[in-house]
Amino acid sequence: MGLFSFLSRLKAQKAKLRVLVLGLDNAGKSTILASLADEEISTVTPTAGLNIKTVQHQKYELTMWDIGGQKSIRKYWKKYYKDTDAVIYVVDSSDVARIGETYAEFCQLLLEPQLSGHPVLVFANKQDLSSALTQAKVAEELHLPSISDRPWQIQACCAKTGEGLKEGMEWMLEAVSVISSK
Repeated sequence: MGLFSFLSRLKAQKAKLRVLVLGLDNAGKSTILASLADEEISTVTPTAGLNIKTVQHQKYELTMWDIGGQKSIRKYWKKYYKDTDAVIYVVDSSDVARIGETYAEFCQLLLEPQLSGHPVLVFANKQDLSSALTQAKVAEELHLPSISDRPWQIQACCAKTGEGLKEGMEWMLEAVSVISSK
């Protein structure tokens, strides 16, 4: 399918995408979702299971599945992989003590056959905190440069202020569009 016909098809209908938002507990997944949905973030509470939001971004309708990141819930993540178009993995950049655990969970995601080839956007969240690892350091800790089987991007952000969220989402939508047009 050519680019023109793909763009015409997208114009004719609002593109609907399913996006998984994953990461360890307290990474800021729910706050990112609330920020993207233009909701009040001061009332966000930790997700104890599942939080689904539909967000309009440009010409896309994104159904975003925020699945709790507590250790006891992570084993259920795979139940939500089917029909996913992209993954957003949120990292608490200030939680240096758990960066190894974050990496281990991220590696498991990359090995999942149902997510093979899907774009992965890593939000290096909480960049407003002085203890936060830089975007480059988070990329190094997650071994992002070694990923060659899918498009990926890391984006520094602050869920509380919204800084960096738009840029990350625009990359993700472009990556999904490129894959869909092939």
